[in-house]
Amino acid sequence: MRRAAAFLVLLLCLYWTRARGESGGVGVKSTSDQTNITPDIWAELKELRDMAIQHSVELTNTKSKMEKLEQENTAIQTRLTASEWKNAVLENVVKELQRENTDLLDRVTSLEDQNKDMMTRMNASENEVKELKRQIADQPKVAFSLGLTDNGRIGPFNTDITLKFSKVVTNFGQGYSPTTGLFTAPVRGAYYFSLTLLDNRSGVNTRVFLYHNDKKVLTSYIHNVDGAESVSNSLVLRLEKGDVVYMVLPADHTAFDDSHAYTTFNGFLLFPL
Repeated sequence: MRRAAAFLVLLLCLYWTRARGESGGVGVKSTSDQTNITPDIWAELKELRDMAIQHSVELTNTKSKMEKLEQENTAIQTRLTASEWKNAVLENVVKELQRENTDLLDRVTSLEDQNKDMMTRMNASENEVKELKRQIADQPKVAFSLGLTDNGRIGPFNTDITLKFSKVVTNFGQGYSPTTGLFTAPVRGAYYFSLTLLDNRSGVNTRVFLYHNDKKVLTSYIHNVDGAESVSNSLVLRLEKGDVVYMVLPADHTAFDDSHAYTTFNGFLLFPL
């Protein structure tokens, strides 16, 4: 660029000198050297002038291109700055998502642990249910419900008699014998017994005893003053396998039953022991 400028200055000086020589300017003496300048030198100078002009134009274009490049560079820097800001925002978003993902994973792990605990407890409960079902299935089914007779009035007798309940409504486990009037415990356990006694005669004593083996454990009594009277009672007994339970009508006492089942005897196994 500096060479182009120097050529341009040199060219201008030569043109100025030539112009003064041709016009016979004041204070300038034409010499034979000036008149001997050949056309080749002027052609070269003209070429140099063209080169200088071309270099000047190129310099201007170069400056324009540099300014454009600077503008583009500034735009790129701006875009890079915006991109860096976006990247920073995205990094923060990614970090937040990673934190949330970590929290979710912790919660999922916790829920999985809770689920495992629940499954363990459920399996234990299922095992307990199976065991209870097995126990229930293995537990003897013992229950009876009886009516005394359809013959009406019973007693009084001169001695105590064992009442034989002949009307068997239910007798699960076949623990009760209508022939002997005895209930025999098939297993050791807690048993519930209840009874109801009625007589429709006036001025009689209605009474029964409940025996466990040879021991009197319950008494039910009523004095009929004027017509039918009834009495009920119940208890729970602990029986060993083979123990017997039965009802006794004492001497000089009465009872009554018919098809309406006024006098009844019931019992069942609560649970084995």
